[in-house]
Amino acid sequence: MQKFTTVAALKEAVHKAKAEGKTIGLVPTMGALHEGHLSLIRKAKEQNDIVIVSVFVNPIQFNNKEDLAKYPRTVDADCEKLALVNADYVLVPSVEEMYPEPVKDVYHFGPLEEVMEGPKRPGHFSGVAVVVRRLFDIAEPDRAYFGEKDYQQLAIIRNLIEQIHYNIEIVPCPIVRADDGLALSSRNMRLSPAARAIAPTIYDTLQQAAEMAECEEVDDVKEWVLSSLASFNEVNPDQCPDGLCFEPEYFEIVNARTLQPIESWDEAGDDGAVGCIAVWLDGVRLIDIVKF
Repeated sequence: MQKFTTVAALKEAVHKAKAEGKTIGLVPTMGALHEGHLSLIRKAKEQNDIVIVSVFVNPIQFNNKEDLAKYPRTVDADCEKLALVNADYVLVPSVEEMYPEPVKDVYHFGPLEEVMEGPKRPGHFSGVAVVVRRLFDIAEPDRAYFGEKDYQQLAIIRNLIEQIHYNIEIVPCPIVRADDGLALSSRNMRLSPAARAIAPTIYDTLQQAAEMAECEEVDDVKEWVLSSLASFNEVNPDQCPDGLCFEPEYFEIVNARTLQPIESWDEAGDDGAVGCIAVWLDGVRLIDIVKF
């Protein structure tokens, strides 16, 4: 595995690989790698000659400075994991290397960014688009790999490809979960032991919601999910020391392609429906999805 800290050095390696006719897969990450990230890399290894992984905490996609400051940074451990899964190139740039000039680019995604994460995190998706496009320009990938846990981001990236007219295949990859069902996330390491113990309740609740969808209306399922999580500490006080509780930020059931909220299951049509949730627990914001 080759580690690069400068854009110029990686681009030189990319151009050499391209000249040799090799295909390139890109896995963008913000580090603090876990099995979810590694599954993306394994998939990329199956489909490409060269796999490039970026490890970069992108400051311009954070609208909360405290969240940026607390985001885990474990570069040395990340590189050890990348070597074990045989990543070919890893880019670990500084902020100054990625953004030598003030960022002036702004991207808009219409209705895709007007729901769920969009209103809660103003400017977030434009910041994601800026860094992803720069990584595309640096790595010149044939394929790029993103996890389905960030379902709205996946839709945004697909739209970005349409806007900039790049011939890159976006490969969605399934969520990887811990044995107890919690979706793997770099933020999980910030959970206290007590919070980590109850965090799988989010997935359990979503699974029950999927079962309810067979006989209940959309609004009833949404209301049940939100109320069940919000009242968890009252119903289970023995599992919630020191007032530990779930604070749902949103739960939306949307068309799987347009991401627009649906009022009836028929509105999902052939696209299907997806439930997307964001929940605060122990000061950590967790997201997850369920497909209906």
